[in-house]
Amino acid sequence: MAALPARVLFGAAYYHEYQPYDRPAERLKTDLDLMADAHVTVIRVGESVWSTWEPDNGRFDLDWLQPVLDGAHERGISVVLGTPTYAVPPWLARQYPEITGEGRTGERFGWGGRQEVDFTHPAFRFHAERVIRKIAARYAGHPAVIGFQVDNEPGLHLFHNHGVFQRFVDHLRDRYGDVETLNREWGLVYWSHRLSTWADLWTPDGNQQPQYDVAWREFQARQVTEFIGWQADLVREYAAEDQFVTTCISYTRPGVEDDELTDRLDIASGNPYYDMQDGLLLPDPTPDGHEQLWKTTGVWALYRTADWMFSSRQEPFLVTETNAGSIGFPWDNRPAYDGQWRQAAWALVARGARMIEYWHWHTLHFGAETYWGGILPHTGRPGRTYAELARLGAEFETAGPLVAGLEPDADITMVYSAPSKWLMQKYPPLARPDGSPDPAAYHRFFDPFYRGAFDAGRQVRIVHARQLHDPRGEREGLAPEEAVHRHPVLVVPALYLAADSTLDWLAAYAHAGGHLVLGPRTGYADHEARARAERAPGRLAEHAGVSYDEFSDLAHDIPVRPAPGSPLHLPADATATRWADGLTVDDADVLAAYDHPHFGRWPAAATRRHGAGRITCVGTVPGRAFARELAAWLAPAAPGAWRDLPASVTATTGTAADGRRVHVVHNWNWQPAAVQAPVPLTDVLTGAAVPAGTALDLGPWDVRVLVA
Repeated sequence: MAALPARVLFGAAYYHEYQPYDRPAERLKTDLDLMADAHVTVIRVGESVWSTWEPDNGRFDLDWLQPVLDGAHERGISVVLGTPTYAVPPWLARQYPEITGEGRTGERFGWGGRQEVDFTHPAFRFHAERVIRKIAARYAGHPAVIGFQVDNEPGLHLFHNHGVFQRFVDHLRDRYGDVETLNREWGLVYWSHRLSTWADLWTPDGNQQPQYDVAWREFQARQVTEFIGWQADLVREYAAEDQFVTTCISYTRPGVEDDELTDRLDIASGNPYYDMQDGLLLPDPTPDGHEQLWKTTGVWALYRTADWMFSSRQEPFLVTETNAGSIGFPWDNRPAYDGQWRQAAWALVARGARMIEYWHWHTLHFGAETYWGGILPHTGRPGRTYAELARLGAEFETAGPLVAGLEPDADITMVYSAPSKWLMQKYPPLARPDGSPDPAAYHRFFDPFYRGAFDAGRQVRIVHARQLHDPRGEREGLAPEEAVHRHPVLVVPALYLAADSTLDWLAAYAHAGGHLVLGPRTGYADHEARARAERAPGRLAEHAGVSYDEFSDLAHDIPVRPAPGSPLHLPADATATRWADGLTVDDADVLAAYDHPHFGRWPAAATRRHGAGRITCVGTVPGRAFARELAAWLAPAAPGAWRDLPASVTATTGTAADGRRVHVVHNWNWQPAAVQAPVPLTDVLTGAAVPAGTALDLGPWDVRVLVA
């Protein structure tokens, strides 16, 4: 793939075919002229209208998009062309009812939404390939087209169709060889689940066997990866060398394993939606434990989403959809305060975004998303949103290549595990406040460590466990010594599924000089989700100097105090939440202790030197104050870092392609703020010099982009 344009791409999804105007040609001209005036450089088209591309079986209408592409090209606007496979036309559903997806065995989804189809079915694949080839052949050579988006937000459903299940059985047969091996590896002696033949394997609907669930979820994710890779390969038969292929990912979809999915693509793309208005306020009023779903709440969660997108390929990424107007449902309309659009966009760019594309240009007049506000309101006339985003477009134009593809800094690296998340969704180790199982348990362990780093002013890199070490050898990982150089502090919470070789790699990383931080549930089970026979955290216990075989959910937060001589400076409101491991110290220094008559017998955190590095065990989910101070200890502020920032201000740093250092400073509040420049800087957008030590003024909901 050739390099992307040497600036941050800026634009929107554009659906001219959706607009109910009497003079569509005039409206198209108006829209494109407005885009040009707003410094729009890219639009996404075509991905949602298979029934427009192919109104009837085998009858294609391919010319309707030509005026859009021609008009965009005339104005210097690039185009990302989508394949329409996520929204199946009614004629296909009617003529081939067998392609309907099943959410449970034998129970078909109803039609009338989207993504209701079993995308593995041969009848669907035949028609999908045909329309993909028609579109790609017609428009791949258009000079406006810079890339393709295949499908849209894949992985919405886990399909239980007969063919899918039979391929799952074949997959297990290939992996395990015979039923006796499967019986042994899955522990199917339990509850009399031993198989006598492959035909005995039950469908997943009523399954309660964790080992089965791990294999089923992994298989489902690989179906999505194969489907997107299949489309990408088709498009590449027509695409030029300088045209990229991607898909837009909704990162919380159940069928997505983003690091594997993006291996088949040229660049990762994602859709970060977030709560606006007070959802971006600092100090953050969001309570601990607020569930982050398809859209996030809190500035820290917006940053975590950006870092998650970067993690897919450990490279800069594209934002294919994000908030234009209010995003949500008819009962949840909260468009941004003035300034918040540019704040969020610059935050994403600071963490590696190479494109900011809004969903969408023109607010829809019909359909399920009538209240998902576009850049233009229902009237089609420019208003406040347009004016705010036009200002942002001008800023991207001014900043130019400097901010395109920033390599974001990271003080702390966090290890992410999709298989551990999947298992905890079905068998949650944590409860909601009402006592019901919490399917978001994985992120209840993971997110507090991330949020603590954010609150401490530290920047985070997320890395998938298999990007460090793949126990199956399907991808090349990192040598422990190389990982120490790239990731000097490695925080590993809730890595419940971990092969022995993965734990050995983590020990070798610490021995080589890294600081390994183990959180709750890490290393408790092996790669098949079988609890280890040795004391937790398994073969890391000897190196960590602590071990445990007792643990407890916490009904209430427990105060945490620093141990005598501890380097942690914990405030009076430091707490442990949700969980406590009964850590027994064999040969380690206690960092923090529970202030509780029962749990006080165990440390909340302990640390030990291991070779040239260190292993720290945190036996609880740290509350905000505890997590903040832990992060500050793990990664002391570097020379030249921003210091003494007001509670409403964040400073994000990264390296430009030319090696210069870029600083993006935000004030997430109504009250103006001032900060002291740590080094000599230049304002990228105004050209003004900012000498070291001088005050940098920030207005309400303001952002400054600076370069050293």
